[in-house]
Amino acid sequence: MAELPGLGDERGEGASGAPTLADCCLADNRLNLDVYPAGCRRLLQLFEGRRAEVVQVEFLRLSTNDRLLGAALGILPRLKHLKSLVLKGGHARDEFGSCQHGSLTSLPPDVGSLRCLTHLDLSFNSLSTLPSCIPRLPSLRVLSVSHNSLVALPEDFGSLSKLTFFSAMKNQLMGLPQSIGDLAAVKDLDLSENALEALPEEVGNLHSCTQLDLSGNRLSSIPDSIGNLKALRQLHLHSNLLVTVPASLASLPNLSRLDLRNNCLRAVPPEIQTLPFVHLRGNPLGETEPSPQAEGSSATELQRLFLASGEDSFTVTSEGCEVILACGIHFYFPPGAASDPVRIDFRTLEPDPRWVKLRHHDVLLSRVLELQPHGVTFQQEVQIWMPYASPQSLQQREVVVRTFSGHSWSDLRTQVEQETKSKKHVAHCRVLHFSWFLVVSRLVQNECQVSTEGTLLFSSVDPSIKVTFPPGVTEETRSVKLQVLPVSAEEIAELTADAGCRASPLLCLSQDSLVDFLKPVRIQLPLPFGVTGLNLDRSRLHLLRGDVQGQTWDDITSQVVLELTHLYAVFEVTHFSWYWLWYTTKTYIGGIAKKVYERLRMYQVNFIALQRKKDPEQVLLQCLPKHKVDSVLKKLQDRYRGPEPSDMVEMFEGEQFFAAFERGISIDMDRPDCVDGRLSFIFYSHLKNMKEIYVTSPVDRKGQAVKGQVSFYRGAVPESIPEEASRRRKGPDSLWLATLPIKLPRLKPRWGENPSPQNGFSFSPLNLGNAETGYLTQANLLSIARRVGADWQTIGLNLGLTYQQIERIGYNHREDLDKQILDMLFSWAQQNAEDPDCVSKLIKAMKESGRQDIADEVESIIELGRHKYRESIRRVGLEQESSTEDSATAAM
Repeated sequence: MAELPGLGDERGEGASGAPTLADCCLADNRLNLDVYPAGCRRLLQLFEGRRAEVVQVEFLRLSTNDRLLGAALGILPRLKHLKSLVLKGGHARDEFGSCQHGSLTSLPPDVGSLRCLTHLDLSFNSLSTLPSCIPRLPSLRVLSVSHNSLVALPEDFGSLSKLTFFSAMKNQLMGLPQSIGDLAAVKDLDLSENALEALPEEVGNLHSCTQLDLSGNRLSSIPDSIGNLKALRQLHLHSNLLVTVPASLASLPNLSRLDLRNNCLRAVPPEIQTLPFVHLRGNPLGETEPSPQAEGSSATELQRLFLASGEDSFTVTSEGCEVILACGIHFYFPPGAASDPVRIDFRTLEPDPRWVKLRHHDVLLSRVLELQPHGVTFQQEVQIWMPYASPQSLQQREVVVRTFSGHSWSDLRTQVEQETKSKKHVAHCRVLHFSWFLVVSRLVQNECQVSTEGTLLFSSVDPSIKVTFPPGVTEETRSVKLQVLPVSAEEIAELTADAGCRASPLLCLSQDSLVDFLKPVRIQLPLPFGVTGLNLDRSRLHLLRGDVQGQTWDDITSQVVLELTHLYAVFEVTHFSWYWLWYTTKTYIGGIAKKVYERLRMYQVNFIALQRKKDPEQVLLQCLPKHKVDSVLKKLQDRYRGPEPSDMVEMFEGEQFFAAFERGISIDMDRPDCVDGRLSFIFYSHLKNMKEIYVTSPVDRKGQAVKGQVSFYRGAVPESIPEEASRRRKGPDSLWLATLPIKLPRLKPRWGENPSPQNGFSFSPLNLGNAETGYLTQANLLSIARRVGADWQTIGLNLGLTYQQIERIGYNHREDLDKQILDMLFSWAQQNAEDPDCVSKLIKAMKESGRQDIADEVESIIELGRHKYRESIRRVGLEQESSTEDSATAAM
């Protein structure tokens, strides 16, 4: 095996003769490498340096969230003694705590030769089909493929005759092969949370099965043959669409749990209903079935409108309707919401910082939705669901929809939901009027109404923070809001460079009245971490009050009476602002607090991309605080064309991020700041942060300019990044930030060369169709490709590509779904470029593949092309001549 770059210097012993960390991983016959950030690298090191010991390993665990997974998989067929193999994803988590799936999409065919393998775990991966080598494993007893994307099991799946445990929960299985009944030894079968609509009769042949979980599917019935499973102890059928269950279930001798909750059962056989271990909650038992006429009439009451990407309006009548926009926004207009028909125009806008005002610590999560006519009022509340980007963290934060009334922005009562199929996060709100809407993440806000009788307000973030309003504190009822920003002792110590410095949570109090309170309001704050009222030095305790913008922080310790208990500090004020309790030896505490507060705030950053006028291949990328964008653009406009600024992006000062280049952009890999096709940046709000890159075109540097893209990510830190930069990095892995269009020279192919997506995404120009019926261009195909997703194989087959071509495309790009889609689509396009009917074939293939949304988009593009053609004919005066000729022909 050839030595891999960067591995040879880490194997064997270190410079001092001590064993390396890779050596220490090998314990007896086990290799548990999934607990290390670079486990696959360590496996490759061990295989190079201690091959004789590695091939004797019987238990191996690897994380599939590893970028060297492909190289590590090549070693597996050589481990002939392997008994247990765990290749799981889910070791990395997003900001919601959900496991991120691994990159595993297949296994080497030779894995089927591992005759000793009895345990295989491939959970939390990206498998769309079960690897063909698995049914050939003769000794396999335990198999888990849960949390993947499987749509079917192979017909020869029943050849796993020794299998005792099989879990395929949380996939997309729509059916089971008949050979499932050949799993004579299986005891535990988990097929929950799939899309099963029916079960084969052969399920009744699983005579050894003791636990069968079919919950969370789409089953309307189950076969009578399940009554043959005499060993069955637990049968889970909850959350299906069952309308009937066989009475034979009551005769199963060992059954101790039958879960039928949340189905559509209106009647259950009496012998089942009387069993003590049957669970039936959530079924419409005893209710009469609605007549078909009633169903038909109710179905017509609410119309559903699915709008394509080119549409920008819809009409609401008094009957009400549901409207789903192409961008994922969803409206529900109940019957009677509009007394007369109302035409609603909509558009989504980039946030303009001049009028979208974010408060301190707010994070923008969506584009701006504008609904016209502004100020239209409905008779009943209209429901809106808005998709939003995942916030950096939900800790001590909440997601709300913010709306503009024409004078000011206000937050709506919002519910956060997750779509079942797409797993996208949506914000759900109800409104009576239309204007502008956007989704933000803010600090958790507690609110109460203060009347003349007084009240008490607690923080839900830190219940030890409370505000007491005594009787007579106000003459008129006013609204009070409370927000808390917890600050860890480690953060304070790091930012102040003082290990003895401590601070309480930062408290923000605000009200809707400009009048101060008539009586003092009593505030309780917890003492800084590690400080108690019994041992503190009062000269080191400081109470700070900040202004609305956090620009000035006044030490008000001498202006209030601080009452100290063992855990809390209590003081009284008559007006609201920011309050912060510090324990430190510093004397100039206001300046330190301002510095710490600025570091805690989230900066609003713009990325800009500019192209040099004299050298189009030189592209400048720069990230700037928002207040510096205009001045920088003005300074560079003589030398660079543009600008093309990105969406506004929220970042921490000092945060690490990366630029990943895609779609035809070639990076000079010898540049020291380029790592694996990425340029790395560190953003500092007050320091120079400019990087210039050169986009190379090895074939033709004078080609016509086309558009490319660069995306910015908070991704996994490359190993060559200094440890200091890694420590400063904040935020979860793989969080998408922004995408910029950059004008770049197009690469032209050599004479006779057939460009394809696998050769650097460099495509020759394509015009499918004709001018009269409308063209489908290369840019149109790229737009379509971004929406295809995991359906690309089905679409390719319906387009006429052979199964061998699909297999080859999948193999060539087995770790990159985007490249698979592009290769499939452009291979078909180049083969059919001369076919005048190819566009209609594309539309038909999309419909046959169940992708009506893409078919609608293609039809919209073609219709626009036809419209432009007719307009061009009309403008040059040929339309009248054509009509005259047609009339003459008809007369003849």
